[in-house]
Amino acid sequence: MRRRVLAIASSLALLASPAFAAPRATTLPPASLDTAAQLREQALGDDTGWKVVESLTTEIGPRIAGSEADARAVAWAEAKFKALGFDKVWKEPVNFPKWERRSEHAAVVGQNAQPLTITALGGSPGGTVKAEVVRFADLAALQAAPEGSLKGKIAFVDYQMLPFRDGRDYGRGGAIRSKGPSEAIRKGAVGFLMRSAGTDSHRVPHTGITRYDEGLSPVPSAALSVPDADQLARLVARGSTQVSLTLDCGWDGTATSYNVIGEITGRSLPKEVVVIGGHLDSWDLGTGAIDDAAGVGITMAAGHLIGQLKQAPKRTIRVVAFANEEQGLYGGKAYAEAHAKDITLHQLAAESDFGAGRIYAFNTGSPNPEGSRDATRQIAEVLKPLGIEYAADKGGPGPDIGPLASKGGAWAWLAQDGTDYFDLHHTADDTLDKIDPKALAQNVAAYTVFAYLAADADGSFGSEAKATVPPSE
Repeated sequence: MRRRVLAIASSLALLASPAFAAPRATTLPPASLDTAAQLREQALGDDTGWKVVESLTTEIGPRIAGSEADARAVAWAEAKFKALGFDKVWKEPVNFPKWERRSEHAAVVGQNAQPLTITALGGSPGGTVKAEVVRFADLAALQAAPEGSLKGKIAFVDYQMLPFRDGRDYGRGGAIRSKGPSEAIRKGAVGFLMRSAGTDSHRVPHTGITRYDEGLSPVPSAALSVPDADQLARLVARGSTQVSLTLDCGWDGTATSYNVIGEITGRSLPKEVVVIGGHLDSWDLGTGAIDDAAGVGITMAAGHLIGQLKQAPKRTIRVVAFANEEQGLYGGKAYAEAHAKDITLHQLAAESDFGAGRIYAFNTGSPNPEGSRDATRQIAEVLKPLGIEYAADKGGPGPDIGPLASKGGAWAWLAQDGTDYFDLHHTADDTLDKIDPKALAQNVAAYTVFAYLAADADGSFGSEAKATVPPSE
């Protein structure tokens, strides 16, 4: 009994000690707010972000993960970080299966013979199939089809995505691409076609990764451009329509690429980091300007501008050019695993991966939500002149930040206007001319402000575990 009393007393003493104190509120010093306002105005007149995007899309171009161009992009990123004055630059390996596209062709055959504009879905096998097409209005209609009803046929899912500022309808369009082929195989299909997961009306198909459920034999799978989907739907409505689909593509072993990382060292808490970044890879159809050279340019420029200050913020600014986001968040997952033991040293993390439209909303999320609310509001006030509103209880981590957030990392959300993002997403039309330099500069200003203030805050946006560990440990 005495032993139990002593144990309880010891526990209470520990809880009352400073090491186990409740998290204190995070605040921002007035001098930091003044510096952030100056950085905001400087960034609006700076063209570093544009120059970085122009360099990546012009000198490297398309850079599908595992390709020769991907390797050149890694070398480009290392050199660019150094040229922009980052204190420390390194890379961390990321391994993944390698998929290649070589050629693709589709056509209606028979009485109404004509070519169709298509692109293979990432992860599709190669092969040639010629069969009757069965149209479905959406994924639910395909899922409701009787077992075996598509034996020897090509499934065609014809869902038209709608444009929204937050891109919310991509949840439906993307689900068709990721789940549709497997569902079609279970119904007996020998091939799969879908209306592109896009909101444009151009004859430019949208690619993207698909997955096949374990135990299924993959079939050739491709996306039609929106006008070609309309054409095929009209033909199917007139009667039996056959399509020939020929794809030369597929998996080819494994590859290694790299997360490329640059840092601006913090002045007093250098081991604690604010992480920002974008993904370095792109699909192979366009030059990956909005997806995601823009994100790389925005965050490299933000780090560069902070690095030009006479006095660095308290914490380190870490910019990550993530590897192979497009085929499964490989870079984000590898980063989270590599840094799992120092998750509490991550003050805040954000990824720019939704184009280069103007940012209109801001929020943060963390294991210390109440303690960091005031600081989040303070950051939002400095962002307000950029046309950015504080959106409490909204948002989430970017794709490559998701794995870090799942381990308890704090995230920031800077919502970009994606009304026309899915006009260009994963297409040959994703090129530099689609980016508005003024909108890009507004993004750079926003990322510079939030990253600097998060790095210079008094207190934590995330877990307070680092503050509760006794110095001797």
